[in-house]
Amino acid sequence: MNMETRYAHNPEGIKRFTTDELRKEFLVESIFKPGDVILTYTHHDRMIFGGVTPTDKELTIKLDKELGVDYFLERRELGIINIGADGYVVLDGEEYEINSRDGLYVGKGTKDILFRSKDASNPAKFYINSVPAHKKYPTVKLDINKMKPLEMGSSKTLNERKIYQYIHPNNCESCQLQMGYTILSEGSAWNTMPAHTHERRMEVYLYFNMEEDTRVFHFMGEPEETRHLVVSNEQAIISPSWSIHTGIATSDYTFIWGMCGENITYDDMDHIEMSRLR
Repeated sequence: MNMETRYAHNPEGIKRFTTDELRKEFLVESIFKPGDVILTYTHHDRMIFGGVTPTDKELTIKLDKELGVDYFLERRELGIINIGADGYVVLDGEEYEINSRDGLYVGKGTKDILFRSKDASNPAKFYINSVPAHKKYPTVKLDINKMKPLEMGSSKTLNERKIYQYIHPNNCESCQLQMGYTILSEGSAWNTMPAHTHERRMEVYLYFNMEEDTRVFHFMGEPEETRHLVVSNEQAIISPSWSIHTGIATSDYTFIWGMCGENITYDDMDHIEMSRLR
């Protein structure tokens, strides 16, 4: 298992970053590695995110000394979405079948977490988000076939999309974690435009379901000082609370969004007028 630490930055600090410096601080290029756990700890609201890809052996997340606790979820909650083949998650001995595109909310206090794939040659890809928690809420399996997505945007504005809210008050309780994913329709390429910020919450994006040569141009920064990152399939972006987060790609794509902060109000955002963007 490998966990990298990324420290927080203020908006003034990134104005003079080179492309390489910007990518080093905000882009995570490797999320899934067969037979391994790859995690990133960001000091923006202390979210941990990354990929668990079991093959012939089951995997676990062991973080104690790194977090100053006895076990990983002693003071945290966890969200999981499987973007690979079918698999299983075992929580304190109880097994959950997590098929492709299914999710799982895991409450604070769960001690043993095991991940495994149904087929080692076609592994599950468990994408995880974990944030500090003050209360234990029940574990909930989140079946994509039982969710009704929000349908937003239009083909005219190139942003027709479906939004699946996995960890959200509509489906389960959580302390501060929200998690879900957005699928753009064929012919659409923009997400979240016009742009917005949410000063009270940070966010991490995982872009996936992209062809090898597809690229997302992810825009970040303050509205009057925008920057961009070029993102490939199964790469993630750390989005601070002060930053816009919007993107356009060379084809349609899917992304997982994970948020934490002061509240769990999905539409708590500050919209940015197009005239402010620079």
